[in-house]
Amino acid sequence: MQTGVVPTKASLMKTKSLLEFSEKGFELLDKKRNVLITEMMGLMDRARDIQNAISTTFGKAYEALQVVNISLGVFNVEEIAVSIPILEEFEILMSSIMGAEIPTIKYEESRIETYYGFFRTNPALDIALISFKQVKYLVYQLAEVENSVYKLAMEIKKTQKRANALEKIQIPRYKKQLKTIREVLEEKEREEFFRIKLVKQRKQSDINLPMGRQHNQRMP
Repeated sequence: MQTGVVPTKASLMKTKSLLEFSEKGFELLDKKRNVLITEMMGLMDRARDIQNAISTTFGKAYEALQVVNISLGVFNVEEIAVSIPILEEFEILMSSIMGAEIPTIKYEESRIETYYGFFRTNPALDIALISFKQVKYLVYQLAEVENSVYKLAMEIKKTQKRANALEKIQIPRYKKQLKTIREVLEEKEREEFFRIKLVKQRKQSDINLPMGRQHNQRMP
C-alpha cells in the first residue's frame, strides 16, 4: 500500500470523513465562486452605465466650457476656476461580500454654490460648473464600482484556486486512499473467512472420525 495510511477500520472512517469534508468544502467554494461572479458581472454592467453617463456629462461640460472660454476669455475663466475651493465630500467605508472587502464611497450631493459675480459671467459658466460637479459624483461612483470589481476578481481567483486544489488534488487522493483501504480490509476479511472456514472443516473432520483414528491422528 503506497498511500502512507495504515489500512485499519479507524483509518477508513477517518479517510471517509476527510473525503466528505473536502467534497462539502468544494461545494461551498463553488457556490461562493458563482455568487461572486454574479455580483461582479452586475457591477461591470453598472460600471459601463456610469462610464456612458460620464462621457455624456463630460461632453456637455466641455461644450459649455468652450462657450465660456470664447465669451469670457481663457484668462478670466482660469481666475474664476482658481477661486472655486476644492471640496472632498466623501468618506470611504468597507463592507464584505462573501469574504471580499468591498469599498463603499459615502457622499452627499451638496447644492450648487457660485463663487463668482454674475455681472462678469454668463449662463454657460453655470452649466459648465453644474456639469463638472455631476461628473465628480459620477467619478466617485465609478471608482467605487471599478475597485469593487477588482476586489471581487481577486477573491474569485483565490476561490477558484482553492476549489481546484480540492477538486484536482485532495478529493482524488482521498478517494484513492479510501479505495485502497477498503480493498486491503476486504482482502483481510476474505482471508479471515477462509481461515475460520478451514478451522471449522478440520473440527468437523475430527468429529466425524472414529475415536481410535482421532487418537492416532493426534499421536506424534
